[in-house]
Amino acid sequence: MNNQQLTHLNEQGRAVMVDVGGKEVNEREAVAYGEVKCGRAYLDAVKEGSVKKGHVVEVARLAGMMGAKETGRLVPLCHVLPLDCVEVTIEILDDRFSITAKAKACAKTGVEMEAMTAVMIAGLTIYDMGKAIDREMVIGEVKLLEKRGGKSGEYLREDK
Repeated sequence: MNNQQLTHLNEQGRAVMVDVGGKEVNEREAVAYGEVKCGRAYLDAVKEGSVKKGHVVEVARLAGMMGAKETGRLVPLCHVLPLDCVEVTIEILDDRFSITAKAKACAKTGVEMEAMTAVMIAGLTIYDMGKAIDREMVIGEVKLLEKRGGKSGEYLREDK
């Protein structure tokens, strides 16, 4: 792969923020997924509402939304986008938390990073709130499931 294929590198191989000034504003949407694998004790404590730090799912959901709004400040070459909507859904399964985030904006560049940041920050919050119960948790499987809008069009992950 040469530098011409990597949009965040210039001819000298130096990192640059992509100039989106000439691009059209259009509707963008992205959905990302991730999970936090953990032990039964933590899952039970969350279900029972006995985690001392509070309501884990709700706090993590809000943290994910806040994280999406800060993506342009956290990831060096991302643009700060005017998000129209961020939705974070967290499910408690048998051995893990399942996190899905959807980000939407009318912008000149996509919202994939915002959706994935929402998932990561929600996962980190789940970890933070339960680390006294389970330090073996693993945050993983973070991936883009779908995106719409922009020059590259629609993307739907086949192995959801």
